[in-house]
Amino acid sequence: MSKIKIATFLFFLFSVLDVAGIIFNNQTLIHFSKPFILLSLIVMYVLKVDKKYKLYILALLLCFLGDVFLMYKGEMYFIVGLVSFLLAHFLFIKIVLNRIQNSTLLKVIISTIPFLLFLLTLILTLKNSLGDMLLPVIVYGLTISIFGMVSLLDYLNTTSAKSLFMFLGALVFIISDATLAINKFYHSTHLFEVLVMVTYILAQYLIFRSMILESKSLKHII
Repeated sequence: MSKIKIATFLFFLFSVLDVAGIIFNNQTLIHFSKPFILLSLIVMYVLKVDKKYKLYILALLLCFLGDVFLMYKGEMYFIVGLVSFLLAHFLFIKIVLNRIQNSTLLKVIISTIPFLLFLLTLILTLKNSLGDMLLPVIVYGLTISIFGMVSLLDYLNTTSAKSLFMFLGALVFIISDATLAINKFYHSTHLFEVLVMVTYILAQYLIFRSMILESKSLKHII
């Protein structure tokens, strides 16, 4: 078995184990498996491409740190985890902006409206429950909305496979983050916890596929 197949197997194995840990409320299983999801994805990317995109690797490392901090309870861990993912999203936005060459005002407006409506709806839903976290959540919500907007803009400009994977990854990432916010600040259910992780893993894999297509060495994508 090749190294890339082993890394891919481990990525899906740790993903399944982590989701199972959430479903059965097994903290030991979660703490064992969750950190290795992003680490195995980094290994998959490094083995898959000849020319590495350092910004993407750094973004994955920041997401890894976010995963680790969010495993623990407490507002401080949540804030540090939030900052880690915020920085990762800045890098994702930079990666997409580097792809965008030219566009039209109409495409910018079309790309902006749905994510602006999402952000306003989310903040209006959560504002009475956020307290001191109102400003951090607004900043984070604005950032992920920009990620979605630029990803959609890139897709409207190119309609390429790599832009489609990135847009879908951004969209699913936003769904994951929004569900996490709703679960933490508005209405907590066990189903939301499972949904957060499933959508997060899917988002990371979709972005990974986009970044594989970004590279010049286009090998077979699993």
